Amino acid sequence: MITILLADDHQLVRQGIRLVLEREADLRVVAEAPDGMEALTLAEQHRPDVAVLDVSMPRLGGLQAARELARRDPAPAVVMLSMHDDEQFFFEALKAGAHGYVLKSAADQDLVTACRAAVHGDTYMYPAASRALISDYLRLSGAERERQGQLSPRELEIVQLIAQGQTARAIAERLVISEKTVDRHRSNILEKLHLKDRLELARYAIRRGLIDA
Repeated sequence: MITILLADDHQLVRQGIRLVLEREADLRVVAEAPDGMEALTLAEQHRPDVAVLDVSMPRLGGLQAARELARRDPAPAVVMLSMHDDEQFFFEALKAGAHGYVLKSAADQDLVTACRAAVHGDTYMYPAASRALISDYLRLSGAERERQGQLSPRELEIVQLIAQGQTARAIAERLVISEKTVDRHRSNILEKLHLKDRLELARYAIRRGLIDA
C-alpha cells in the first residue's frame, strides 16, 4: 500500500484528487492539508510514502514545503501538482527535490502513474516538460558536455543503471563486479559530474538523455 499526503488549498480539488487516487487498490490518502505548513506537520505525524503538493498554497507553497521535506529522514517522495504548464515551474520543482510534476488539468490521467513512479525513485514528467528537457540539453554549455565526456563507457553504463533504480547489489550482479567496485564508480561519477546524490544523478541522466523519463 502506497500512503499519500495530499496538500492543496482548495477542498473541492482535494476531494476530487482523493477520489482519483483511492480508486486504485494500492493507493491510500492518509492525510490532507490546506497549506504547506500543515503539510509539514502532517508529514511528520503520518510518514507518508508520497507527498502530493500543490505549487501555490497559502502560508507555505509547495516548492518550499518540498525543500523542507527533502531534508527529513525519512523523506517522502514528492509529486508537485500545478495549474502552470510552464517549464520554469517544472525545473524549480526538480531543484526542490520533486520526483514528479503533474498538471491539474491532467491529474485524473497522470497522478496515479506519477505517485507509483515517485515511490520507486523514478521521475515522472508531463509531455511538454519532456520537450523542455530536450531543449535544455541542447543548450548545454561546453563545460557540461566536457564533464559528461569524462565518463568512461563503464561509468555511463552504471549511471544508466543507477538512474533506473537498480541497487548496488543488482548492478554488481549484472556487471559481474563487486558491490565495492560499484560504490567506487558511483563516488567517482558524482565527483566528476559535481552531483551530490543518487537522486541528482537520476535527474542528470534524464536531462542528458541517458535514460527515458
